[in-house]
Amino acid sequence: MVALYLTSQEKGSGKTAIAAGIGKHLLGGGKEVGFFKPIIIGSQKQSTEGDSDAEFIRQSFFLAEPVEQLNPVISGGSSLDSLKEAYAGVSQGKDVVIIEGSSEQYPAAPGIVKALNARLIIIESYSREPVEIPDGYKSFGESLLGIVLNKVPESRREQVLSQASARLDRSGIALLGVIPEDRALLALTIGELVERIQGEIFRGAEQSAELVENIMLGANVVDPGPDYFGRKANKAAIIRSERPDMQMAAMETSTRCLVLAGDTPLKPVVLYKAEEKNIPIILARDSVAGIIAKIEDTPGKFKFNQDRKLPRLSGILEQHFSFPTLYKGLGLAS
Repeated sequence: MVALYLTSQEKGSGKTAIAAGIGKHLLGGGKEVGFFKPIIIGSQKQSTEGDSDAEFIRQSFFLAEPVEQLNPVISGGSSLDSLKEAYAGVSQGKDVVIIEGSSEQYPAAPGIVKALNARLIIIESYSREPVEIPDGYKSFGESLLGIVLNKVPESRREQVLSQASARLDRSGIALLGVIPEDRALLALTIGELVERIQGEIFRGAEQSAELVENIMLGANVVDPGPDYFGRKANKAAIIRSERPDMQMAAMETSTRCLVLAGDTPLKPVVLYKAEEKNIPIILARDSVAGIIAKIEDTPGKFKFNQDRKLPRLSGILEQHFSFPTLYKGLGLAS
């Protein structure tokens, strides 16, 4: 059995997505895969509340352990001893246990990696700045398998790959992957959208799990017709409630849901068209600008916790992640 620790210095780097993709690949290769995301309470202020990521991974990996065992809260002076005890409980019968470390725990990562005898992958989000090699990487020694650069714009991927490979090679660190940004992986569900804008689903609640890949505004546009709304697919169209003409036009195109901003009552013709097209309607009772502000002002942005994204992610990793290097580093037969 081998432990694989994924960590990052910043929130929202994509640790859960990478963990899910690696785990699915290993499962497809016949490996027994476990998951562990401990919450270690130390001197830093940190939430003790479990998160949805652990439950998502539990279901994706078909794990029998309860989520509380995968996502335990560990505190006290002998936290490393408690950590090893909790880890032992989820590692029985597994070939690989993927451990997700939080960004708050990054300073403690060398000690955690040593305590669990783990191999390590560091995930960094894309930056316009040239890839630097932090001195802190050296503290991991031979435990460090390599680096993944995530959410890289496709137009910059080849350049980033070339520059990062050269810099990391000079430091003796492997570049495991340069993962391109994909809008579908950043999508949120209709239900998540409703929650974030504090809205109400007027119709189509059964479609809450559908993914919204784009946002379009129907405010102050010269051309409110299908040509305008046809520019983006699988979208949430945010439109003032007093503009049924725009609402009707949006529903003639690829629209996941209609978000009505304001207090003007819904027109029967709009409701009829929404039922005909099977398009959910969300009442937000806020301005368009207020709705957008609520969407953007979300800590951690969008989480990767929908099963529908896994096939797409798996395809991206197969192309852009070095699984042979991973297998060799973990001592696994491919």
